[in-house]
Amino acid sequence: MPPKKTAAKKSGAKSDRLGWGIIGCGVIAPTHANAVRDSGTANVVACCDVVPGLAKQFAEKYAPGARVYTSMDEMLNDPEIQAVSICTPSGLHSQCCIAAAQAGKHILCEKPLDISLEAIDAAIAAAKEYNVKLSGVFQRRTYASSKKVREAVKSGKLGKLVIGDAYQKYFRSHQYYASGSWRATWELDGGGALMNQGVHGIDLLLYLMGDVKRLSAYARRLVRNIEVEDTAVAIVEFVNGAVGVIEGTTSVTPGYGCRIEISGDNGTIVLNEDKITTWDIPGEDSEAEAGAAGKSTAADPTALTASGHTAHVIDLCGAIRDNREPEIPGSEARRAVQVIKAIYKSSREGGATVELPLSYTDDGPGI
Repeated sequence: MPPKKTAAKKSGAKSDRLGWGIIGCGVIAPTHANAVRDSGTANVVACCDVVPGLAKQFAEKYAPGARVYTSMDEMLNDPEIQAVSICTPSGLHSQCCIAAAQAGKHILCEKPLDISLEAIDAAIAAAKEYNVKLSGVFQRRTYASSKKVREAVKSGKLGKLVIGDAYQKYFRSHQYYASGSWRATWELDGGGALMNQGVHGIDLLLYLMGDVKRLSAYARRLVRNIEVEDTAVAIVEFVNGAVGVIEGTTSVTPGYGCRIEISGDNGTIVLNEDKITTWDIPGEDSEAEAGAAGKSTAADPTALTASGHTAHVIDLCGAIRDNREPEIPGSEARRAVQVIKAIYKSSREGGATVELPLSYTDDGPGI
């Protein structure tokens, strides 16, 4: 029998906020702590890391008063925790999700949900079995600009969709990859420029264009001394018949962030980071936004603001309170990983065409 869950409290006064735990106190954890603080719906009451000093320093700086654990299982037994953020290395996400679900804790999991489809499906199944909410982190979906573009596409303003492209030209230094032994490994990172950085833009492309039917791709190590890819390109065909390009790299200087281009037979819209920079639809006033895009992680992963994560925390708290699905449930978070795994498979096979959906046997490491 699963442990009895503590009932979710209604948001409002500070004492009514949900108790939140953070598993993993590395680079992304402060963003989650700030998001919980800013949400008005939860408080960080505990954090956990296998490195005691790291967890203690994290709590002191980002969650004063939070209890510090070095054992995830021990933290998950804390009755004041109703939900957790999973901020561990990617290849550990599923096992953390499963442990949290078994403890009756609702889950906000960093991208990717895990690095294999089988592991992702195990996490989704555990959340269903133990009746907890599982939400994935894809903060680009929360931007007002992204929602405006999605509504334009769904309402048919662009006409028949013809081309959908995602260009993600990032910079990550040798020092970045050396900063953690798990980075850029197949075992724990699951890939490179696509699985770690490019997964966000790929998810946004799917959010706007729909699922991919087939693709052909090449992934390469061109600059960085790592075992995974630092550069990749794919030609994709969507289920709706449109085609497009996915580019992802961490090997270019200085780094240019994420650009999404959506074109139909009646117009084109371009998203640069969090701004609409092109809105060309005959007969409509332009919705393009003046000025440069907001703070970008194109060259600096620490430049990420907490606003998107705050929206995720608020959404998960609402899903718990109202007993509904979160905006990005596990099934949605799975989609981008499947496309990335298909790109890796195509690259391993010399650019061969790969049909989706993938089976578990197609879901191997390497490029």
